[in-house]
Amino acid sequence: MKVALDISVPSGLWRGLPRARALARETIAAAIAESGLAREGGAEVSLCLADDARLQALNLRWRGVDKPTNVLSFPAALPGRFGEPVTLGDIALSYETLAREANELGAPLADHYRHLVAHGFLHLIGYDHGSDEEAERMEALESRIMARLGAADPYAREVVDG
Repeated sequence: MKVALDISVPSGLWRGLPRARALARETIAAAIAESGLAREGGAEVSLCLADDARLQALNLRWRGVDKPTNVLSFPAALPGRFGEPVTLGDIALSYETLAREANELGAPLADHYRHLVAHGFLHLIGYDHGSDEEAERMEALESRIMARLGAADPYAREVVDG
């Protein structure tokens, strides 16, 4: 499956990760390959590279939690007309939270970013971590995605907040 990635960057903080767009594209391609996602035609995903203020506002509005978070996913699963791409949904990330977590974990910023992009994308295609069994399945897939990208296993050192 080919995914069209619409990336908006409303926060200048993302200059701290100059290859963010390319890393997101590579990560989503790896997530598609590892998940075995197959679909005729294409799909669309929106990625918003924002800041703590924007993620806090989204978190409050949609989850009732009045604090910033690292990543939020908004699955859409809107089918496209015959021959048109399906809209999978939106992913939003906060630079400050992501950078702080990477520093606390001693993880490279790019690797932590890739992990959260993969995590957000998996939510868009139906994965969740509401139960222990679901979490184990999703975390194992995230670990395989990161290995495909040549990055360390994120669950050797962390738990995802969002």
